[in-house]
Amino acid sequence: MADRYLHFTGTAPGRFLTRRLGLPQPVPLRRWTLETPSLDGPLLHLTAGRSAHSGTLGPVLATTGLEVTGQAAGRPAAVVLDATGITTAAGLADVHAALHPVIRSLATGGRVVVVGTTPSSDDHHQAAAQQALEGFVRSLGKEIGRGATAQLLRLAPGADAASAESTLRFLLSPRSAYVSGQVIELTTDAPGAVADWAAPLSGRTAVVTGAARGIGASVASVLARDGAQVICLDVPQAREQLVRTADRLGAAALPLDITAPDAAGLIAEAVPDGLDILVHNAGITRDRRLANMPADRWASVIDVNLDSVLRTTDALIAAGTVRRGGRIVATASIAGIAGNNGQTNYAAGKAGIIGLVRSLAPRAAAEHGITVNAVAPGFIETRMTAAVPLLIREAGRRMNSLSQGGLPVDVAETTAWLAQPASGAVNGQVVRVCGQSLLGA
Repeated sequence: MADRYLHFTGTAPGRFLTRRLGLPQPVPLRRWTLETPSLDGPLLHLTAGRSAHSGTLGPVLATTGLEVTGQAAGRPAAVVLDATGITTAAGLADVHAALHPVIRSLATGGRVVVVGTTPSSDDHHQAAAQQALEGFVRSLGKEIGRGATAQLLRLAPGADAASAESTLRFLLSPRSAYVSGQVIELTTDAPGAVADWAAPLSGRTAVVTGAARGIGASVASVLARDGAQVICLDVPQAREQLVRTADRLGAAALPLDITAPDAAGLIAEAVPDGLDILVHNAGITRDRRLANMPADRWASVIDVNLDSVLRTTDALIAAGTVRRGGRIVATASIAGIAGNNGQTNYAAGKAGIIGLVRSLAPRAAAEHGITVNAVAPGFIETRMTAAVPLLIREAGRRMNSLSQGGLPVDVAETTAWLAQPASGAVNGQVVRVCGQSLLGA
């Protein structure tokens, strides 16, 4: 659905009126296309304190395709600040000294990535300083404006900077347009190899549930674009639309109720050679306040949004259907983080997804070489949100740092990054795709 306010603020009268009234002035976001695959401008690489990765981070940044420079000049498309060496409160002055002179010169739609490290359980001074970076980045994301974003990337002690390549490629590109204010923690696990970054999922087989339309169809499309062989799964009632989506992508269609007792077995039969990427996107809403919610509305949402994810994930991992090096990505929601009026069932299910990810991720990696992550969408422009009453819809669009709704492709791009073989060090993460919504943490 068109965002008429966003279009209006792009006109001269719109800019004048919204400025006079103190209203949000969203900047149209630049997303990935074949014609615009990267940001425009150089990447400014700065250091605060004594870096633990002074010799290794630079070469990784060079793989992003941006021209890396250590000298502030013009309008950089991105600024990466290596703050891994900040270990004291006094050292935070170096963060201010590095970014204060350059932040106003950041290009429209630019990126700021602060690279830190895991707060230590043995050194409370280091832990305080590194945790301070989180508050700093989240605040910067809310004030930076002009469609720019800010993130904190934490490298685990002893981690090779090369483990951050897929994440830096994502964060420093148009693919991450609607991701801001996020803290992403990397493990020491080695990344898998990518032969061709233009098709990083080449040779990988993916199943996407809820793929007939909306976010699921967009996820299937981006995975196929990136080289994956995709199987689109949705309920038999959506067969016609599912087949159209699959045919458009050169994918296979699998009409299947994910809540069926034999769902995992039927998925395994559809991928006799195994599965590399499992995307749990299927979901439903049956909104009503708890006092007015009958048991069947509660049960159906929990079954589709959470229980089916648990059952099929357990069965497919136990059977070895998800191969070593596989990626599982589930769809949570900011409703599961912040709660939502009239959605106790939906929020419970989506919060359960977060619990699944945090518990299963380390064990799945250690025992099976599989990563488990989640995306948590905020207000995304879909057929469902188009049906929301106007005032609530406008509040959803504006109550984030980018002052606009996201698109299904924003969730899809984030999912594709998590699905890459090179994202092996990204595990147990819940990444919000919400433009840094003002709701929740």
